[in-house]
Amino acid sequence: RVKLNNKWGCINRFGQEITPIKYDEVKYFKEGFACVKLNYKWGFIDKSGHEIIPIKFDLVYSFSEGFARVELNNKWGFIDNNGQKIIPIKYDHVFSFCEGFASVELNNKWGFIDNNGQEIIPIKYDEVTSFKEGFARVKLNNKWGCINRFGQEIIPIKYDYVDSFSDGITRVKLNNKWGFIDINGQKIIPIKYDYVFRFSDGIERVELNNKWGFIDIN
Repeated sequence: RVKLNNKWGCINRFGQEITPIKYDEVKYFKEGFACVKLNYKWGFIDKSGHEIIPIKFDLVYSFSEGFARVELNNKWGFIDNNGQKIIPIKYDHVFSFCEGFASVELNNKWGFIDNNGQEIIPIKYDEVTSFKEGFARVKLNNKWGCINRFGQEIIPIKYDYVDSFSDGITRVKLNNKWGFIDINGQKIIPIKYDYVFRFSDGIERVELNNKWGFIDIN
């Protein structure tokens, strides 16, 4: 990316301009495309400098798993790399695809769509996180749990907090105490500590009665 007279463009490794230096903003390339801004609107260019997706959106984000999230008239949806509105621009907010799913918000509730635009997990949760290792954390009525790719609640929505999974385990908080559970919801470390950190190399720091020590995964 290069800037001249307060305008942006792109050059190749030989110094040749592959796009005119005319844009108000140019983002880094990702999955072969870069977001560009011109006259308060956004679109995409490819690595040849062609405006492959028209500069007409109010806001766009970089491509992820073949889709980019776009905003138009205060609503969000997704386009593919041909510029097709693969997922209607109708949501209040969306996050990028991760592990084949994207979280979407509608009327202050969250759920998930797949890359065909199907609402595969109902839009009913107060808050959700992206999928990681095949699981997503969800919040409902101020409690947290976890669902799998089929929308099944593998960890009951009863915890005050559930962290993201790492190597099949996660830390949880219940009634101001902390412990660890596995992907089946089984308690592998009792929920009795005042605070715990994430495991690192099989060892973790824990606090109990204002004292600190270490535990292993067993």
